Amino acid sequence: MTAGHALHTHERFEFVVNAELAITWPLFGADQERVWAPGWQPLFIWPEQPADLPGMVFKVRHADSTAVWVNTLLDRTTGRIQYVYVIPDVLVTVISLNLKALGTSTHVDVLYERTALDAAANDRVSAMAANDRIAGAGWSRQINAYLRAP
Repeated sequence: MTAGHALHTHERFEFVVNAELAITWPLFGADQERVWAPGWQPLFIWPEQPADLPGMVFKVRHADSTAVWVNTLLDRTTGRIQYVYVIPDVLVTVISLNLKALGTSTHVDVLYERTALDAAANDRVSAMAANDRIAGAGWSRQINAYLRAP
């Protein structure tokens, strides 16, 4: 462990998906996200066959590390989704999404909370938080382009 305080960040962004909630909701499951998020390739641990289920566990490569992800909330009734992932000895990330119907569109609110597990990871967490701050425009562009495609 490196001396010093471990950094904790809290970044929120919002955007609108140009589709009804019934169409938008499945696109934020780990398996279905593949269709609109370039490079998103989760390796499912549970369920063994990829499926978006509460409690799903999967791995994702992050630069030179592998993160273990767990879905901690997948509640279509409330429009809430949450994932927690850990890069061992580096950081923990909590991603909370709240989806709300806006007529024929869907409002998406995303909160990223990141905590360094050691002060030596503070720069990495800080850089990730800077990306989180501007991620809404990219997510909006990618998902809405997917929905417009023939």
